[in-house]
Formats: sequence, C-alpha cells, structure tokens
Amino acid sequence: MQVTRRRRTTEQDRITFLGRRIGRRTTLVTASIAVALGVTGTAVASTYQFGTQRVGQVTPRGQVISSDQYIAPYGTRTVLDDGKIMSSSLSPDGAHLAASLTDGDAALVIMDLRTGQVKQRVGTSAADGLRIKSNAVGQEGPTYSPDGKQLWLGQSEGYTKFTVGQDGTLSNPVAVPIPAVGSQHALVGAAVFSADGAIVYGAVNGQNRVVAIDAATGTITHTWTVGNAPRGIALVGDKLYVSNEGGRPARAGDTTINSYGTQVPADPATGATTTGTVSVISVKNPSAAVDSIGVGLHPTSVYAKNGAVFVTNTADNSVSVIDSRKDKAVQTIATRPWPEASVGYEPNAVTLTDDGRLLVTLGRADAVAVYRYNAPQQPASYIGLLPTDYFPAEIAAVGKKVVVSHTRGIDARRPDSAGHATHDTTSSLTQFTLPADNVIRAQTKKVFQQNGWTPGSVASAGGRSHARPVPVPARLGDPSTIKHVFLIVKENRTYDQVLGDLPQGNGDPALTQFGTNVTPNQHALAQQFGLYDNFYDIGTNSAEGHNWLMQSDNPEYTESSAGEYTRSYDTEDDALGHQKSGFIWTGAQAAGKSVKDFGEFQSLESKPSGATWQNLYCDSKTMAATGRPTAYPIKTGSAIPSLNKVSVPGFPLFDLGVPDIYKNEIWKQDFEKNGPANLNMFWFSNDHTGGPASPAAEVADNDLAVGRMVDEISHSKYWKDSAIFVVEDDSQAGLDHVDGHRAPVQVISPWAAHGAVDHHYYSQITMVRTIEQILGIHPMNQKDSAATPMAGAFTRKPDNTPFTAVPNRTSLTLGVSPQPSCGTDTPAPQDSAAAPAPTAVKVPAAARQLAARWQDWASHQRLTGSKAVPDFANPAQMNRYTWYQTHDWTTPYPGDPGLYAPHDVPGAYLPSPENDG
Repeated sequence: MQVTRRRRTTEQDRITFLGRRIGRRTTLVTASIAVALGVTGTAVASTYQFGTQRVGQVTPRGQVISSDQYIAPYGTRTVLDDGKIMSSSLSPDGAHLAASLTDGDAALVIMDLRTGQVKQRVGTSAADGLRIKSNAVGQEGPTYSPDGKQLWLGQSEGYTKFTVGQDGTLSNPVAVPIPAVGSQHALVGAAVFSADGAIVYGAVNGQNRVVAIDAATGTITHTWTVGNAPRGIALVGDKLYVSNEGGRPARAGDTTINSYGTQVPADPATGATTTGTVSVISVKNPSAAVDSIGVGLHPTSVYAKNGAVFVTNTADNSVSVIDSRKDKAVQTIATRPWPEASVGYEPNAVTLTDDGRLLVTLGRADAVAVYRYNAPQQPASYIGLLPTDYFPAEIAAVGKKVVVSHTRGIDARRPDSAGHATHDTTSSLTQFTLPADNVIRAQTKKVFQQNGWTPGSVASAGGRSHARPVPVPARLGDPSTIKHVFLIVKENRTYDQVLGDLPQGNGDPALTQFGTNVTPNQHALAQQFGLYDNFYDIGTNSAEGHNWLMQSDNPEYTESSAGEYTRSYDTEDDALGHQKSGFIWTGAQAAGKSVKDFGEFQSLESKPSGATWQNLYCDSKTMAATGRPTAYPIKTGSAIPSLNKVSVPGFPLFDLGVPDIYKNEIWKQDFEKNGPANLNMFWFSNDHTGGPASPAAEVADNDLAVGRMVDEISHSKYWKDSAIFVVEDDSQAGLDHVDGHRAPVQVISPWAAHGAVDHHYYSQITMVRTIEQILGIHPMNQKDSAATPMAGAFTRKPDNTPFTAVPNRTSLTLGVSPQPSCGTDTPAPQDSAAAPAPTAVKVPAAARQLAARWQDWASHQRLTGSKAVPDFANPAQMNRYTWYQTHDWTTPYPGDPGLYAPHDVPGAYLPSPENDG
C-alpha cells in the first residue's frame, strides 16, 4: 500500500521493496508536503512534489511532464498533434496564426484564432491539404505581408511563399531559393516586409548575411554581410535591426570555436560564444556601412514598437532595449525570476501591449514574464509570471488579447493506442486576456511551484566542512562517502523495451524487445542494486539527450533548430549549442575534482586501416586475454578545449562499427594502470542498433560491456567509495506503456539501496543533480538547481558485495557477415523461464524481399563508418526495422496492421534529424 506523508524521512517512505508491485493502472498520488508560500515562491523542491506520480498524470498542481515540471497554463488551450511548433506569426488582422512545425505530419498549419482549431495543414505528406517539396523549417517565421495577402515560410534552402485567401487559407506555393555558398546552405532566419510589401528582407542564418528580395519575382536585389548566425529581424523606419546569435565576427587574437563553418569568438574552456550583437542596416542607403550594437549572449527574437527595439538575450537571460533614435542599447531587463539561479530561463520572444506591459516568454521556465514598461530609457519594473504550456516560443498581443505558441505543448502525449514514443510530440496554443497585475502576482506563486523553485535549493557548506560523510550530502561541499562517479551513457531505449519483463516493476512485457536473455546484466544489476521504474529522459533524440546529461539543459539554440537540424545536430562542435555556465565536467574541475572522458560528447574520430567490427571484436578478445594494447589504435578528440584536455585517447565515440566490449577493454587498461578520476564519463552506444550485428546482438554486446565494467570496478580497491550511474541519452527508439520518455536507469554502488524497487519520479536532471551533490559541483542552471537529488536511492549502510558479470546469452556475432576470423561467438545457455532471445537470423521466405528492401534502406543511414551519425535514420522507420529483426520478420510493430516497406511506414515523411550528408 502506498502512503502519502507530509514529509519523507525514512527509507520506507522512499522505497517499495522487492515483491511489491505497482499495477499498470496509474494511481493519483498528490504530494502533501507542507508548503510555505512567500513572495519568492514555494519551499517544496521539485522532485519531492511528484512523489510516485508519473508523466501524463493530471494533478491539482498541473500535468506532470518529463522535465521536472508541472504544466497548467493560464487561459484556454488548443493542443496540436502535428508535431512541435518552431515558430508562429499572427495575420495582420489578428484572425489567424501561421505556425511552422517539425516532428509531425505537417510543416505549416493555419489556425483560426476565433475557434482555436487548425484550419489548414501544409507539408509533404499526401494527407496534407496543400503540398510542398520539403518539411524542413527554420527557427523563425513564417511572415505575413503587411496587407495579409502573402505568407513566406523560411526553410533550409530559402523561402516558400504562399497566396493567402480571404478565409486565411493558403494556396499557390512558390519556391524562392537562396543558393548555397559552398557547403553553407541558406538556413534562413526571420523575414520582414517593407512597409509597402514590395521587398522582403531575410536573415540568411547559414551564410551570415541579410538579403533584400523582390516579393513579386523572388530576385535577390541586395546583400549585406552581418554578424554570426543572423536570426531575428525588425524594420523601424528605414533601418533593419538584425540579431546575430553568434555575435560579432572573430578578430585577430580571439579564441574561436566552429559553428557551421564559421569560427566564432568563444570561451577558451567551454567553447561557448562570448559576444552577441545586433546589426543595423540602412535600407534607404544600402551601400552604407552596417553598424553593430553590442547586446547579451545569443540574441534571438527582435521586436520593435514605439521607437524601441527589444532583443531577447536567450543565453544571458535578459532583454536589451535599443533606442532606435540613437541606435544604442539603453536598458537591460533581467529575466531571472528565481534568486537561486541566474541562468537557464531562456527568454525567446517578446511583445508589448498597448497599455504598456512588456511580455517575455521564458522557454525553459514554462512561463511569461510580465513587466511595466514606459519608454526605452525608463527602467521597466517586474510584475510577475503567468504559467504556460511546455516551452513557450512565440508571443503576440492584439490589444489585451495574448496568444502564446508552445514548442512542446503537453509533452509527447499524441494519442497512440499501442504505447507512447518520444516522437509522439505535441505543441499547443494558449489564448487569454491579459489580467490585472494582482492576478499576475498570484499566478507567480503557481509558476514557482510548477518549477520547484524554492529558497535554499542550492545550499553550500562554505569553507571547510566538518559534517559527517554521507552518500549524498545535503549541502554542496559537505563530504560524501563516494569519491568516484562513473556516468555510463547509452542510446535510445525505453524502460519497457529492456526491463518491462521484470514482474516487480511497472512494466509491459508485450513491449519488451530486449529482455533478460538479451540483457542479463542489466536485469541482474536491477535485482542486486535496485530497480527504478519511474525515471525519465527529457530529450526527444540524441541531439537533445546528450545536452541534458552534459549541460542539464537542451539550450534554446538546439531546441529551436529541430525543424531542419542542418546547421548542427549534435552540438559537440558547435559553439552556439553551449551554455555559458559550462558543462558538468567544467563544474567538476571548478570544484577541484579530476575528470576522465571516454567518448562522451566527443566529435572527432579516425580509424586505422583494418579497424572493422570483426577485427575489433577479435582484438577485444586478445586484449582481454593478454593485456596487450589494441592493434587498431583509434584517434578521437573534441572541439571543446576543456573536454579535449580530459579525454582518454583511443576510446571511440558513437560508432556502431565498434563493439562496446572493445571500448570496455580500452577503458579497462587505463583503469588498471592509472585508476579512475572523480568524474568518469563514458559513451557505450551499441544498444542504438543498426550496426553489423543483429539488434539483439548489439544490445547484448552493450549489456556485456556494462556488466564487465561494473565487475571490474566492484572487484577493485575503488569500489568502496564509488557510484555508477547507467543511463540512456534518450528513449526515442521504442514504445513504453507509461510514457515515451520513461527509460531504464541504474544506480550501482555499495551505498545504493540494494534489492529495492523505487517508484518515485526521477529524471536525468535529478540524476545530474545527484552527481553534482556527491562531488560538490555547483548546479549549472535553474533546472538542476531546482532538482532534488536522488537521496532515496542510497543508504548510509554500505553493502560491499561485488557484482559478477553475467555471460551473454545472445551471440554477439549474430548477423555479422562475414563472421570474425577468431570465430563465431558462442553464448551461454538462455534462461528457459524467460522470453527467448534470437539464436539465428531468421527471415521467412515470404518476407525476404521485404527484408532486402529494409537492408538497402539501412545501408544509407550512416550507422557505421567514419561518417556515422546518431539518429540519422528516420525514427519511425528505424524503430520498425529493429522490431522486425527482433521478431524474425513475422510480427507487426505494435499498432500496425502488418509489416511495412521502408517508405510505407507511417511517419516516414518526417525529416531526418540529421541531413547534412
């Protein structure tokens, strides 16, 4: 029986022990911890609010989402099941909203604001009412002409312009191409029309320029060179104001880091950008020099009204106010509502009402900040916050009526009878009449509660601490019994896919693809060290997932790039994807801790001749037997200086052509020779599947590598003060009956709560905060600052029993052709009481032609080799390809009526997350 208490103080309050099973039916458990509301918010920390609630539950505080937040927006809501809104614009008459989308079945929708319903869908799918050539959409726009008769949609290769009918619907799509310059595509940002509608001025983000385009002919009539990554744009009189998210061009002596082929000024340790600018262009005198105004970091949205130009400095958490008469930034408005953290709120859109209230969307706080504003040089005054849906991205006001569009809506909750997946993304629109200031102040408390913002969340010991060591100290800097943290990052699995067959957890065995006979080590680790069946990955894909783990955030730049992912996907080597407060490893270094990195967040790799999967598999056996170094030394590296300094040479990054057991041997030799650091990070990626071996074999390889690593650590002298966290970067590659973000996690340590089943809500953010608390790392932003460490996963009475790796029960060479020269892998006998794993590659005669089509498709997905890219493959297709292989080409994917060919898969129209190749 579950008991709700006012305060959880004992292990029994936190943990349900083995043998007790929570049912499939979701039970509403409302945390009733006493709260003390004050002017700054609530005294309840984020995770404690959730108790055993699950993502998707609707509680008195709102709906639980996967990012340590509740959502319950102010106003009326319309949910879109067409994917994520990247950007939106109101029609000049205020009757319609045009929204660009990704990760769904449309690139553009037209919404009737009077009814709140979608009026028209535009995209590449045959289901769309109006078809266009590409669903790739940019970060900003679409843009209406002043008379409302044209709409321009920004895309990777230029614009598509439409004719707007009297009823608001679109017709006659016409491509307006902007040619690539070398390898740099246009990747257009915002656009604005001249007052007469004859000219369109567009920020060409990928080429660091602004163009003037004849609206009738599509001809480029003029070009201006501006700063790095121009994005937002506004026209005031005869001047254009353009935000340059990457700041000014680099000068001699600058430290620089790459961003889409341009070296931008960057921090010498973190690689984050260090400048932000607004370019000022005279359209009256096009040949005049382009002026530049310094603003905060990552300037994104630009909005002009009443002689002022407002610029959201997304990474600096502020809004710059530029006086357009002087072309000078005269005021900076802080958008940091919670005193505990100065960064991580991510202001990304702004509007000004007729009654003088400035509204700023805070994307990562799920809120609109409201200020009283009079004039550019008169300081704005903070009023409070209004709650929104998940990640507000655009805001507009028509009189006192306010419209907000949200990139993630109500999280990945698109209706799906078969189960949930991370790509079941939603977005939403909320509308409301701006309330009186006293209502806004009252709603502020709600925003604080929903974000878990509480005073004292980041308590520091300060100076030398005399506290008694505990596994997870209450204050940063207090001693921990744990000295060595190992963070093992894997790829793309849901809880049900791997652990859904464990009866003591809340699993669905019908969705289990890689059960105990494929992953015997993960199952044994869960049995020995604890099972967590209510843990969530936040990201939709790898681009987001690795950021959440390394930065405790997916910065707005990456969030808003999802419509095309051409400028960058994984942002390891893109300066625009790095937050100014650094990464978990820079935080560890600042706390005086040592760091070693084994592949995680690296971006550079080269292999010697002969380094095939087969040869590396054989080499791993030789290394294990003899202790000799590898015969195929692989070179790796990072574009981020601080990571490059702590990276151990020779450990591969994402590459399905490298067995994970080979990676383990590279680490093992370093571990036995040099010992561990305080923070040790790893990327074991083969549970992604898609490499030379069959899916079950790859997951088994991944499972064995993790098991062997834990075995090695637990039999070493370091075991007594170690903790190992095993986590997926995201959970996008399958279904889960609770939520697509629910994923397996393992906490392995003598100090772990052995033999327990923990049903409490945890996330990647709370896991990162736990590591920070153990090592004394100051949180990186407001997300991990608000998170509650996973103290309930640990005990103060250690059990030093080591772990012995379980031999693989699925052949690691299953499906490999040709077989390795050292022989076929012979697995241990399978557990006859569990669901059997594949023992051979079986393709029935009736399915051979279909399987061949899928194999041809897979050969183009950049899954292996020097150009391997995480998540290059379309997720809807990749998930089915893996399912068919693990079910011997006989069983349809859950919810499908039969087996599909690659291009017949529902969702095959989705753009690849990575399309630069």
